[in-house]
Amino acid sequence: MEIMIFLIPVAVLMGLVGLVAFFWSLKSGQYEDLEGAAHRILIDDD
Repeated sequence: MEIMIFLIPVAVLMGLVGLVAFFWSLKSGQYEDLEGAAHRILIDDD
């Protein structure tokens, strides 16, 4: 049961790190053009 004192803060910290990374990716524009790559793969450049 003593391990829970260690595991719960580690899990909360990892969740916060993931949340910060998600908000950073939103701010940097990672999700702006979701269909662009899907359309570019179909276009023949030749």
